[in-house]
Amino acid sequence: MKLISWNVNGLRACMNKGFADFFAGEDADVFCIQETKLQEGQIDFAPAGYRCYWNYAEKKGYSGTAVFTKEEPLNVTYGMGIEEHDHEGRLITLEYSDHYLICVYVPNSQRELTRLDYRMQWEDAFREYVCGLDRKKPVIWCGDLNVAHQEIDLKNPKSNRGNAGFTDQEREKMSLILDKGYTDTFRYLYPDRTDAYSWWSYMGNARAKNVGWRIDYFCVSKRLNDRIKDAFIRPEIMGSDHCPVGVIIE
Repeated sequence: MKLISWNVNGLRACMNKGFADFFAGEDADVFCIQETKLQEGQIDFAPAGYRCYWNYAEKKGYSGTAVFTKEEPLNVTYGMGIEEHDHEGRLITLEYSDHYLICVYVPNSQRELTRLDYRMQWEDAFREYVCGLDRKKPVIWCGDLNVAHQEIDLKNPKSNRGNAGFTDQEREKMSLILDKGYTDTFRYLYPDRTDAYSWWSYMGNARAKNVGWRIDYFCVSKRLNDRIKDAFIRPEIMGSDHCPVGVIIE
């Protein structure tokens, strides 16, 4: 089973930069996207052979997630079922016979960390949500988690310490959820791989210099570890300030 996740930073813009060709060429079983920046009816993308599920933010041109899956899920839910967290289209959960799949776009703490307190509340709610599902069957969760977990996960850890995406608080929340019984699939297979990033600033020619951050992940319940066959990052794929990430699960 091949799964791909990509923060497209506006699906309509990404469509003009080759998204549909990449989607077709990958032939993934499941394709998750974040930051669609869409409202219902603003795009006509319904690829043959896939079921399509969209979660739109109430605010126009903001956030949003989507999942395209070849196998019809048993059930689909949108959000966490928590009023304060379910207005921005950040979560879609698909239930299959032997696992759950979550596509998630974690809130950014913003410059000056103006949204860090909210982010902490969101993280706690998300952790409880994932663990609740995991008590029923294994969980695969993926998306833009807006955190570089360890120093190896960004080019300049020292100068970015305390900045949004690399605060001690955000990194601790990532550790907390992994410690509940989940695996960062890329680090599981490639614990020492450096210069492996999924996001680059548009400033300073950062992408050409590979001055990046790994903030897009596939995580799985640890009891799926022996089924992880590969995890990959596709920095050569343009179209967004993020690149696609993926996993192969037997």
